[in-house]
Amino acid sequence: MNKLALYCRAGFEKEVAGEISDKAAQLGIYGFANLKEHSGYVIFECYQAGEADRLAKELAFNQLIFVRQMIVVGELLQDLPEGDRISPIVAQYQPLNPKNSSEIFVETPDTNEAKELLTFCRKFTVPLRSALKKQGWLGAKETAKQSISLHILFVGSGKCYVGYAYNHNRSPFFMGIPRLKFPADAPSRSTLKLEEAILTFVPQAEEKKRFTEQMYGVDLGACPGGWTYQLVKRGLFVYAVDHGKMAASLHDTGRIEHCAEDGFKFQPPKRKQIDWLVCDMVEQPLRISKLIAKWLINGWCRETIFNLKLPMKKRYQEVQLCLEIISELLEKQGLKFSIQAKHLYHDREEITVHIQIK
Repeated sequence: MNKLALYCRAGFEKEVAGEISDKAAQLGIYGFANLKEHSGYVIFECYQAGEADRLAKELAFNQLIFVRQMIVVGELLQDLPEGDRISPIVAQYQPLNPKNSSEIFVETPDTNEAKELLTFCRKFTVPLRSALKKQGWLGAKETAKQSISLHILFVGSGKCYVGYAYNHNRSPFFMGIPRLKFPADAPSRSTLKLEEAILTFVPQAEEKKRFTEQMYGVDLGACPGGWTYQLVKRGLFVYAVDHGKMAASLHDTGRIEHCAEDGFKFQPPKRKQIDWLVCDMVEQPLRISKLIAKWLINGWCRETIFNLKLPMKKRYQEVQLCLEIISELLEKQGLKFSIQAKHLYHDREEITVHIQIK
């Protein structure tokens, strides 16, 4: 097994190929990406033996922007016999002898065509798990050092990649997608973007400390209030900045102040420490990047989550440029910070960025 299978949103395969090639090269690892547009995954084949495993260990998953899941795989298994699909899969795992495995995931790419296989995947998981346990596998604790999860990626009927991922360096979600329920009282479906972002960027054990009733937030471009809803839900008082109307249900909470102003001109009230800045304005990504940097440099907020709307072409390059500009501006002021970016499931032609001042 010396390839990586990288899951992504359909249509973003070129971005994944560019990103994995760059990140691998930074570690001195080289290979080539095989992709089919709108397939929902990319296969990156390493030139040297053992390098896919090294990438799975050392290439920080949380620093990958367009990748939903990263697993080490072998050659594509094709024409699996309907009477016994399990034996060829077990045989491919035999050289690995994965006694340090904790769980098995039978998945598909996130495409309409592949979703037709999901019913089969669910049914197939039960007998496959039983067969793997008979081999003495799947008995490790997920938190054990160097423990792995086994993944089967079905890309068509009778066709699958057999692989694994390190538990400390992967998405914990099936298919790399968190399943969120739309809150009935939320003003818009965009609320799921911020909920997923918080789930992605803020460790669950820290959430109650990072969001408290004593904190203040600002939502730039807030109308009708999908992102404000998530902050209010966590107890914050929010300055909702937008010329448009906010949902009446948010006014009823007594936890917002509607500021009918331009998000690019708004400044926070003096002597008010803003803990969180969130922003989902439809604007050029470079302009948003400079706006966010201004807030952080001026000390107007300590932590921020914002979206960058992407162009139709050279999306990966645009993302790199925006993140570099923000980093350079903050470093020039001597600020210490952490920055992460992710193409979330609820994002479309955009990515979500998180920055925390240390």
